[in-house]
Amino acid sequence: MIRSLNSKVDLVKKATFYGGFPIYGQIMIGDGGFEFYAKNNPKNYIQIGWNKIEKIVASTMFKNRWIPRFAVVTTENRTYYFSAQDTKQVLRVLNIYIPANKMFHSLTLLNRIKNLFLSKK
Repeated sequence: MIRSLNSKVDLVKKATFYGGFPIYGQIMIGDGGFEFYAKNNPKNYIQIGWNKIEKIVASTMFKNRWIPRFAVVTTENRTYYFSAQDTKQVLRVLNIYIPANKMFHSLTLLNRIKNLFLSKK
């Protein structure tokens, strides 16, 4: 049986992990770390302790009103992409354990195009 990192759970939400193809399951956030458990296969899980998370990058749309997905970047140079049932609530709970200076917005398509043309000069 899988042993959880958390002794106290703050939030459990339905979520999707994007690692090649979507895997549906649940995100669990607690005092020990960030965890994802697959719905169909309990042996398929991701556990990341708070000391292993380097930053959180949120993809925003419609002037930061909608957050379709977010990424968890670890200190081991691995990036995990997730979407959740209520992503804003998940990010608010993550902000309890991850300081605000480690949480970022990803660049929009317009910003990427601007950076592309500005970098050529």
